[in-house]
Amino acid sequence: MSTREVILTGDTPTGQLHLGHLIGSVQRRLELQDSHECYFLLANMHAFTTRFDSPQDIRSDTLESVRDYLAMGIDPMKSSIVLQSEVPAIAELTFLFAMLLPFNRVMRNPTLKEEIKIKDLGDNYSFGFPLYAVGQTADILAFRAHSVPVGEDQVPHIELTREVARRFNKLYCGIDENIEDDDPIMVEKGLFPIPRVDVGKVSRLIGTDGVNKMSKSLNNTILITDSP
Repeated sequence: MSTREVILTGDTPTGQLHLGHLIGSVQRRLELQDSHECYFLLANMHAFTTRFDSPQDIRSDTLESVRDYLAMGIDPMKSSIVLQSEVPAIAELTFLFAMLLPFNRVMRNPTLKEEIKIKDLGDNYSFGFPLYAVGQTADILAFRAHSVPVGEDQVPHIELTREVARRFNKLYCGIDENIEDDDPIMVEKGLFPIPRVDVGKVSRLIGTDGVNKMSKSLNNTILITDSP
């Protein structure tokens, strides 16, 4: 087995990737793929939370995301590009981790609340929409990732993942409640590492509107495939 630390990060295929992805996460992935065991996840199941009626679009966007990955320099000989729906353990862990997280805790996630606001969902979102926040913890812990390269807006998701890993280890692995995350006992006896957040040099790229974060939902992006 590899002795290198594991990196897990990815993207939800809701269209082509843009400069925000490149600056916020992909550049960091390129720096790490020579020194770490890297898994880059195409979270196609998460795409169904708001596009359940467009499976063909999700499929085509997934393929476009792979093309963008390769164009930006992700090397499949060094890193693993993974399709979320092909890893049954992620769905299984999502169900199990949902038992470890109170619903109110999930809904306090500021990134989740911001997405509901930006996408103007009001109270009309499916139960699956907040469940995807739990699913992201499963994305990360299924690969037992040590670190997650993300943009600043995704930090609350990593904090939620750390809570799940910590609680699982203490409930089911016999680790004392007072043991800290960086204690060697947590590593030796725990099933899951407590993942670190890895925010790039530019944590939040402003979009072409000059106000909000670059986002496909706000139509303020510069795509990787756009001409100069």
